[in-house]
Amino acid sequence: MMAFIHEIAPNLERASGHLTQSFFQTVQMVTGAGVISFVFGIIFGVCLVVTRPGGIFQNLVFYNVLDKVINIIRSVPFLILIILLIPLTRMIMGTAIGVQGALVPLVFATVPFFARQVETAVSEVDSGLIEASAAMGMSPVQIIWRVYLRESIPALVRVTQITIINLINLATLAGAIGAGGLGDFAIRFGHQQRMGDLLWITIIIILLMVSLVQGIGNIIIKRTTR
Repeated sequence: MMAFIHEIAPNLERASGHLTQSFFQTVQMVTGAGVISFVFGIIFGVCLVVTRPGGIFQNLVFYNVLDKVINIIRSVPFLILIILLIPLTRMIMGTAIGVQGALVPLVFATVPFFARQVETAVSEVDSGLIEASAAMGMSPVQIIWRVYLRESIPALVRVTQITIINLINLATLAGAIGAGGLGDFAIRFGHQQRMGDLLWITIIIILLMVSLVQGIGNIIIKRTTR
């Protein structure tokens, strides 16, 4: 088995330490930015639904401001966003490079994307169910927790899958410009040192990560779908 691995990936053994480190750097970026983005994405996505015209907390000023800010941030390409956020990243994290330096731009890029996904998922809840809940005397906060969020769990899991996969791609891209991780590994070893086997191994690892996210998400969706 080892002979076969050495034959198809002759450079793996000497670069295995770097590959392991890069993998965990990517996991750290995805996990750290993912948790923060999940919390703020849920908050902003729900806010978009409940403050829009006809919402249970209708507030057109707040809705329009939040809507425009999300649209503006989403329209900025990720590489440019990283550069624009360098001063803020240094102020918050103390550095603009490495895994820590990647977290701020990853969060800024992911939160607006996820907020829109959450908005779409929560909007799928039957309006008749909202009206019935209000008629039963539920408060707006109870409607958010017991109706909007609970009823949209399968849809929220689905959009979370999409967001995590997108975040893996962004973390890989960030690695290519100094954040470390699999993107940096692929550039340094696979491209610059012309070790094609390591480039393919990196691709396979990323595909496995994406497949794992999809698999776990699909299981949760099946168990939460009524």
